[in-house]
Amino acid sequence: MKVTDIKELKKISNNIRKEIIKQVYNAQSGHPGGALSIADILSVLYFNQMNINPKKSESNLRDRLILSKGHGAAGLYAALAERGFIPQEELKTFRKINSNLQGHPDMKKTNGVDMSTGSLGQGLSIANGMALASKMDDLGCRIYCILGDGEIEEGQIWEAAMTANKYELDNLCVILDHNGLQIDGTVAEVKALDCLESKWESFGFNVILCNGHDIEMLINSFEQAKQTKGQPSIIIAKTIKGKGIPFMENKSEWHGKAPNNEEYEKAMKALTLEQEKIEHNISELPGKEETIWF
Repeated sequence: MKVTDIKELKKISNNIRKEIIKQVYNAQSGHPGGALSIADILSVLYFNQMNINPKKSESNLRDRLILSKGHGAAGLYAALAERGFIPQEELKTFRKINSNLQGHPDMKKTNGVDMSTGSLGQGLSIANGMALASKMDDLGCRIYCILGDGEIEEGQIWEAAMTANKYELDNLCVILDHNGLQIDGTVAEVKALDCLESKWESFGFNVILCNGHDIEMLINSFEQAKQTKGQPSIIIAKTIKGKGIPFMENKSEWHGKAPNNEEYEKAMKALTLEQEKIEHNISELPGKEETIWF
């Protein structure tokens, strides 16, 4: 199932955001900010790009996604449910005792999760191994790995980047969720990583710059990565932490915080308004904006 209609993909992204908010609210714990920032990326990957089939989730020929920033699990679970890997009802169990949907992805418990993640910095190394195995066995599958920009402060990321270049892993596509924020504030304040484009180029990557919330641009970026031979690709996707919820956007405090009752209602109103805007192909609905701001 490949969705090519931009409007439909936007609706899927909005549905993913709704389910992220519901999960974190119901659990009263989780990481909404960084899950919301990757909703459009997940929508494009699971519904337009990846060669996957919920009925053949263990196929060796499937494409794979490593959510290295495992704390964004609510976004991954929402995408998996939307795609049919897990029941929608199961999302209500997020972060509950004995639930399959842990606070970080667990491949042994959740259908469609390709790797257990959570310890930041490890995902790219794992993705390298999968990409290398695919090439050695001539499987033809592609490996996608989503990193956080706070996560790339980890040294293991750069060791893995060198490895990806050495083995010319052109079936590997890294996506950097570049929202500029991490749990302790801005990435620039915590440990500035300047010149990201030239830095990744110096490690031998084909670098693609992208608006991480522009569906058409994301599709074009992934297609460009597919056409690149002899080197791995990274899509540096400029995103907004908390995207879609005005009072959460660009606020580091929403890295790992659950909304209260009032905040939940405001968030869901914001996403309902966004749904109307998508349906009517308009950028604003006059007279309704005041309902979504504090």
